[in-house]
Amino acid sequence: MKNLSKLIALITSVIFISSAAHSVELKFGHVGKPGSLFAASVENFAKIANKKLGSKGKVTVFGSSQLGKDKQGMQKLKLGTVDMWLPSSVMASIHDEFGVFDMPFIIKDRKHMAKVEKNVLPGIFKNLEAKTGYKIIGVWENGFRHITNNVRAINVPADLKGIKLRTPKSKWRVKMFQSYGANPTPMSFSEVFTALQTGTMDGQENPYAQITSAKFQEVQKYLSITGHVYTPAYVAVHKDSYNKLPGDVRKILESAAKENQAFVYKTAASYEKSMLGDIKKAGVKVNTANKDAFIKGSKGIYEEFTKDVPSGGALIKAVSSLAK
Repeated sequence: MKNLSKLIALITSVIFISSAAHSVELKFGHVGKPGSLFAASVENFAKIANKKLGSKGKVTVFGSSQLGKDKQGMQKLKLGTVDMWLPSSVMASIHDEFGVFDMPFIIKDRKHMAKVEKNVLPGIFKNLEAKTGYKIIGVWENGFRHITNNVRAINVPADLKGIKLRTPKSKWRVKMFQSYGANPTPMSFSEVFTALQTGTMDGQENPYAQITSAKFQEVQKYLSITGHVYTPAYVAVHKDSYNKLPGDVRKILESAAKENQAFVYKTAASYEKSMLGDIKKAGVKVNTANKDAFIKGSKGIYEEFTKDVPSGGALIKAVSSLAK
């Protein structure tokens, strides 16, 4: 009986060690602050994924640039020290075809984006993986972007002349604002509040959820509703480490990322209404910009993208055709 008890204890120990050895700890990093769409998106994904994973593994979330800024996070994906990352605009600096999402007003609404995801993004993702090793397992959202600043209301592109404007690290966003007459400077999101507060930057451009979660409304006087760019967010991994995960774990992560998309879009639409109200309550002066004037002033950036990126013209045509 004593030997039987020892045998049972040994078997239980082996089972425990074996199950622990097969349990995967997955670090998911992003730059979003608490209250941002990024934070809500990743936390809900982790909830879905962890329920599906059970004892197979666990997704742990690290927001607010805890694991680094976007550039550092993407590098850590490549090194295998971070398992998942949620990049957005930075993808245009990693693979040039993502620059199509920096073309002003090219995405009309979420229904249009759904068509682009189905018909255009698979090709971009395939080229991204072949060129860089990064793999996209889900498409979420950063959102429609608007301009805030401390100089004046922006109604037409000429109103941006001379304004020091922070942009993400996307060369096409920089070129776009240069063409409008602004003085754009790429800067990590975590540094923007201080830059606005000290006057290093006059303004910035972001979706409402990023503006309010980072408290930019506390250090900005004007919000101009432009909706000049819609930025998707991408659930990114790197094939070198991702392909080492058990097949059933990869399947769960991909299904959870897809399932989470509906939550992301619903939350984003809700934030657009509530957070604009929060910005107004903070005393920021809000105006709606002349969209037609901005579209007219954006022709040059489309022409340059077409010339600079080999597939640029075809991508613009493919994306634009799906808006009909």
